Amino acid sequence: MMNKEIFERLEQLEIKYEKIEHPVMFTMEEIAEYGLNSHSHIPKNLVLRDVKGTRNMLVLVHGDKRADLRLIRDEIDSTKLSFASDERLDRYLKVEKGSVSPFGIIYDTEKELEIYFDSDLKKEEIVGCHPNDNRATLFLKFDDLVKYVKSCGHTITYIKV
Repeated sequence: MMNKEIFERLEQLEIKYEKIEHPVMFTMEEIAEYGLNSHSHIPKNLVLRDVKGTRNMLVLVHGDKRADLRLIRDEIDSTKLSFASDERLDRYLKVEKGSVSPFGIIYDTEKELEIYFDSDLKKEEIVGCHPNDNRATLFLKFDDLVKYVKSCGHTITYIKV
């Protein structure tokens, strides 16, 4: 289900995007097979938590890289990391596994998620992310994605992955 609040926020911010609807996709391999990444760069979107459950984070990793949790852990000065549960995905982003997206932070009204972007993403002019639904991808300027995240009251910390 595509969340109208996301599209309303994009419209309020006057952010232009190209929306491509496609079959459900869960992996970077499926995205490549479909040819979706030929439009622009698609990052990996991870929701992680520390072993104590006291820190929760959304991490965008350049799609060409391996999502190395040890490296991410060291970059963000955390204890051991694991992937967030289905309950946390719903609580923070209103998404299910496979549909994680930075657009979902509009629902993190308590600002409980820490937001980390791979610094190599700054090199990409255009990026693609699901609009909280893995049956579509929105392609927009990377700077506009940053604008969207900041409009939701979150701060982005850039890390080397």
